[in-house]
Amino acid sequence: MDRGTDRDAPPSRGAGGGAAVGAGEAVAGRVPLAVVVVDRDGLVSHWSRGARRLFGTAKEEAIGRPAADLLPVSGALPEETDDVPHRSYPAYDGLGPGLESSLDGRLSYPAAGRARLTVPVPDHGHAHAHAHERDDSGARASGEPGRADVLWWAYPLVGPGRERLLVLAADADGLRPDDPGEAGGRPAPERIAPAFALHTDFPGAEDLARRLPEILPSMSVEESARIVAQVLELGYPVLEFSQNDRVPVTPDWGVPRRAERRARRERAARAAAQGLPAPEEDAGDTGEDLEHAAVRERLEFLNEVSGRIGTSLDLARTVVEVSKAVVPRFTDVAGTYLREQVVAGEGFPDGVPDTTTLWHRVAVEHTDEPDRWDDVVPVGEAMPFPARTPFFQCMTTGEPVLVPRISAPMGHAIASQFEKRDIRPLITHRSMLVVPLKARNVVLGFMVLLRHPERAEFNDMDRVTGAELAARAGLVLDNARMYTHQESVAETLQDSMLPRIPARRTGCDIATRYLPGTLLGRVGGDWFDSVKLPGARTALVVGDVMGHGLNSAATMGQLRTAVQTMAALDLPPAQLLRHLDDLAQRLGDTYLATCLYAVYDPIASELSLANAGHIPPVLVRAGDGRSELLDLPTGAPIGVGGVPFETVRVRVRPGDRLVMCTDGLVEVRGEDIGVGLATLCESAAHPAAAMDEACDTIIRALNTRGGRKDDVALLMARLGGIAPDDVAEWRLARDPGQAARARAVVREQLHVWGLARLADPAELLVSELVTNALRHSRGGAVELRLVRGDTLLCEVDDDDHELPTLTSAGPGDESGRGLRVVSALAREWGTSRTGTGKTVWFELTLPRR
Repeated sequence: MDRGTDRDAPPSRGAGGGAAVGAGEAVAGRVPLAVVVVDRDGLVSHWSRGARRLFGTAKEEAIGRPAADLLPVSGALPEETDDVPHRSYPAYDGLGPGLESSLDGRLSYPAAGRARLTVPVPDHGHAHAHAHERDDSGARASGEPGRADVLWWAYPLVGPGRERLLVLAADADGLRPDDPGEAGGRPAPERIAPAFALHTDFPGAEDLARRLPEILPSMSVEESARIVAQVLELGYPVLEFSQNDRVPVTPDWGVPRRAERRARRERAARAAAQGLPAPEEDAGDTGEDLEHAAVRERLEFLNEVSGRIGTSLDLARTVVEVSKAVVPRFTDVAGTYLREQVVAGEGFPDGVPDTTTLWHRVAVEHTDEPDRWDDVVPVGEAMPFPARTPFFQCMTTGEPVLVPRISAPMGHAIASQFEKRDIRPLITHRSMLVVPLKARNVVLGFMVLLRHPERAEFNDMDRVTGAELAARAGLVLDNARMYTHQESVAETLQDSMLPRIPARRTGCDIATRYLPGTLLGRVGGDWFDSVKLPGARTALVVGDVMGHGLNSAATMGQLRTAVQTMAALDLPPAQLLRHLDDLAQRLGDTYLATCLYAVYDPIASELSLANAGHIPPVLVRAGDGRSELLDLPTGAPIGVGGVPFETVRVRVRPGDRLVMCTDGLVEVRGEDIGVGLATLCESAAHPAAAMDEACDTIIRALNTRGGRKDDVALLMARLGGIAPDDVAEWRLARDPGQAARARAVVREQLHVWGLARLADPAELLVSELVTNALRHSRGGAVELRLVRGDTLLCEVDDDDHELPTLTSAGPGDESGRGLRVVSALAREWGTSRTGTGKTVWFELTLPRR
């Protein structure tokens, strides 16, 4: 604004210097302005020549003085008596709002008003410069103080500089219509320029209008003619246009150009009548085009908002950013509603919204008293909107809806949608703008913008600005929605691949925890698992696929399935990791993971462990509560290839606890991992009555340090062991008569254990398994084992590697019915290969005591 220009802007160009204007329409143009800039201390830092002419104070005298002494702030007009001399600065006579609230920083949005000023007599050095401006019934021409009706606008300035406020002022007399009866009243600064239509007789206009669509094919000839006429008349480019909604170049509070031309002609005529030279116009004043200033201001606002939103792909955070960006600069209240599918992170919503579509209120930002809106329109509420409302019109058409003032009937209609809550006091008499949040021509939601009654109403330019703001916000929200949807898919995939481990295995109790990453995009490949093995043993696994996202989650599922399959083969830990490493290399060179595999034998009270690049486990001793990191060969991650793995055996006692986790729990950026491991050992040793409580203690100790971004898998096993008195074993020779012996020893042992009620079914099932083993054995002995734990476990081992399967037996078949009997009577049964052959087992539920 005003940027040191000191010459008049040339008159606007048109065909033959003129333009045809429709009846009752005013042509938007430029107006001579006083331009004043106020710094953060309230002092004038810029005083244009227009300000000098309007307020009668020279620039040298104004710079550095308090703005309140020079501008029309609140105060009473002094009486013009001999005892009270005229003030040396303009005085405010109480018409309209004052500048006080803008000067002291209370208003963060633009304001406007009118003032009647008493303007002092200009000094003689500037007499000629002022004489042509206005005689004010002869007062100023005669050297007496004049009265000036002034319109002013105040714009808060945002930026690192010292400037805080831009004040523009204009002589209201120069803004009156040519026809005195046309307006009938004084102009108001927020209602100066009505809509306009321009036509031109410029010789090349028709040709230019025809050629413009060749460059922009989507533009019609009619649209081209309108734009060409506007450019030729105003002399400024069209900044934006749309097939659906033309962008107003002239703001509603712009200035009619013909009033400026008339004032210029009158000043020239007065100067000629007095024999004075033609007045030199001040381009620094007339060049301050309100149209250009408004457009530039709104573009800067949109650019600023665009820089403030979209800093995160978190949907909730993005909504808050959008709301805070528009309050209070553009609006006083901003409520954001999103479709149910968007909030849920589901796929793109289909179809046009209707009266059954649920809209979730996800944010309400306002400048009212705290909590004023919270009880009436709480965040998180979901509701439909009926037809024939501004909201329904916006969501179905995808176009902004402007309500200059919410009338009492409309306020009642809107309030009727909120059961048992009267929102009429919050919305009635406010200006409302409803803008759609769209992406790819689909309405994701909408924003309801409200301005206080004392603030200027939303106008057509605000509607376009709000629509552009909502369009940018819609794209950002859609990006966040798609990312959230992808994360939801990844989390669902990962969750489906994590096992549902029973809390109790034979000889041990198990508890697990999984924590997703603390950042979006941190869905990873951490997993845990537990596999039931022959001999009442249990395999415990924790792994971590390197990387994050869907690929890592999918890789985790593949490796977990492979571990379960190979664990069922009863492979030693080191051999299992070797096979897993080979599989990862076959899948691709990008498959890398760490893995810790342990097998607990509750009968032998022994752990067998092998490590593939994973952090070591913690063993907490039951006797003294001492915890230690087990010293295991680290090994290389799965997928590296060519690195050997080693099995380590560790003796344990009943009551010991084994803690296995991924590095996301102990590793924090900027901190040595040894600190996290030490904290893990310390927290794991904390006494706890239950396994879940023990896991929660570890999570609390390590998850409160801050800085964790990775996902976490934690597995804890309390190694209860199996007492020797609860295990019975027999070795059977390869003799068909051993089946009868097996039935006898089983019945006898069950009576000893007090499980006589299980003798009959157990005897029948053991007879079937032992008979099959003796028949298919290759010459070695058959081993029979009973284990009393949470269930009665029976295992039969032989040296044949072929696993038995269920078959369909016909009426004349002599075999094929044994396993069907086992499947029908046993609680659970299964087979697995061993290093020397196979194991067939079954379980029976213990009777209630």
